[in-house]
Amino acid sequence: MAKQGALREALELSEALLTEIEMSTSTLSNVALKAGRVARLVGQFDQQQIMQYEASGYPSSPKGVSAETWRLAKIAGRVYSKKIQGESKEYARLEPIEQAEAEIKVAMNLSPNAYPRERTESAELIKEKTKFIASRRACVYDFISSVYYELKFSQVASDMFDRTRLKVDSKILEVIPDAVKRFSAVYENLLSENDEDWSNAVHSCRRILQDTADALYPARADKTVLNGKKERVIKLGNDNYINRLIAYVEENSESKRFNEIVGSHMSYLGERLDSIFQAAQKGSHDVITSQDEADRYVIYTYLVIGDILQLKAKIGADEKP
Repeated sequence: MAKQGALREALELSEALLTEIEMSTSTLSNVALKAGRVARLVGQFDQQQIMQYEASGYPSSPKGVSAETWRLAKIAGRVYSKKIQGESKEYARLEPIEQAEAEIKVAMNLSPNAYPRERTESAELIKEKTKFIASRRACVYDFISSVYYELKFSQVASDMFDRTRLKVDSKILEVIPDAVKRFSAVYENLLSENDEDWSNAVHSCRRILQDTADALYPARADKTVLNGKKERVIKLGNDNYINRLIAYVEENSESKRFNEIVGSHMSYLGERLDSIFQAAQKGSHDVITSQDEADRYVIYTYLVIGDILQLKAKIGADEKP
């Protein structure tokens, strides 16, 4: 939950910083320091260091800059090529944004009684430093906007899933009340950093699908259907929960396309969940390799159950007098 809070703060801060840059309501050096906080919140540590250097300057010594500082300067677009005696060499501008801002301020406050030469030099300095700050503004803006749009998209996707989850939870409460508790446990396991908890989340999805099949289409004798000119036996026993869910959809939906889509999703999900369960039964603990993988199976489960329960709700509405 702490991670989600940090991402929300990063989204809010990045949006505010974009406004500050676009409306010029703050100095760029101040924005860069705040951008460093955004980078820290989202775990982009190179950018965190870059934004600190942008504001305060890139460190150097009489021997030059370290390889790490040079690498970060390259990422920030501060490295440029220059020909000296016909040979092209790379250099890096290391001065901080704050220094350039201060130099512009001093130059713009030049005394009206200054000599023409001083005014010319001052104008040249303002022009050169303004160009430098413009390039730094683009660097800072590009970073903040990339974080903003990534987080904004993630929020939209998260909101969509939350809406789906709430709809499924409310419907599943009527059909299989115990599954709501299972889903709560699934959600808690997904937030864990432990791979065993991720596996437990996926195993719970399998149990939820089994419970759904038991409630909507209890185990029964196998049935035989024609597949062209050949007969095909569909097993509908206790362990064949995916077959039973597919049979429920096929027997209650008038849409062939809906049957095909939901059926294919359930077949894929069921086969994968069964293989994970069987591997775990044999003592393998490496079946779920990442949190992202566990997330996908949970999302698939929600979507499949959502489709099935939506169909059940439609059937119930049609049966009312």
